[in-house]
Amino acid sequence: MALISWHEAIDRLNPFIFRISTPDGSGTGWLVSQSNATPLCVIATAGHVIAHAHYWEEPIRLTHHSSGETSLLRAGDRAINIDHNSDTAAITFDRGAIVLPEAPLPLIELDYHLKPGVEIGWLGFPAIPGANLCFFSGRTSAYLQETNSYLVDGVAINGVSGGPAFQQIDDKPELIGVVSAYIPNMATGTVLPGVAVVRDVNRFHDFANRLRTLDEAQAQQSAPKESPPPPTPETPTRA
Repeated sequence: MALISWHEAIDRLNPFIFRISTPDGSGTGWLVSQSNATPLCVIATAGHVIAHAHYWEEPIRLTHHSSGETSLLRAGDRAINIDHNSDTAAITFDRGAIVLPEAPLPLIELDYHLKPGVEIGWLGFPAIPGANLCFFSGRTSAYLQETNSYLVDGVAINGVSGGPAFQQIDDKPELIGVVSAYIPNMATGTVLPGVAVVRDVNRFHDFANRLRTLDEAQAQQSAPKESPPPPTPETPTRA
């Protein structure tokens, strides 16, 4: 079966994408899982996008890209699960009136990762005035086993953090990771093009169906933790 085009893949992904807004910033998220038995659904994003709001119990606004419907989640309306080591996060909430696809798109097989040289795409809302959902692409440069992440020959800028990274498989896109950061080349003392960091999706497999109620999800949520300090030239730049 022939691969779908990038624009067809984007069309398939649009109903799954959310803009995430907090009092101190913005990012991107995407529907990764939803319960078969309850209204609960799970949005995947980068941990640093929502860490500050989780720590201070600030509201998080989710805007569904394709419908424009919004949901303002206060601390009691959501469960947050952050893995700070991998900079990935899950937001569990009752989807309410937001109409979502019946089933999330497939994730790459558990514990499988792409080889170097595979072309992938990613989507996100760059923090640029007037910018809507944008598409980016590049090739996997390496997979870092110790951090469960890809280095990708491509760009990631502020606001795109948390966006879905995907490859084209037959007639549908397959989700392979979460956009996390950008590492510029500082070897010469000036900022030169570097690589994007994409975290893999192992921890998101069948996330929502492990939970029966929001109370149960909240009982298992991550303990609030201070956001990491701003990056220095020697550390990755958060996207």
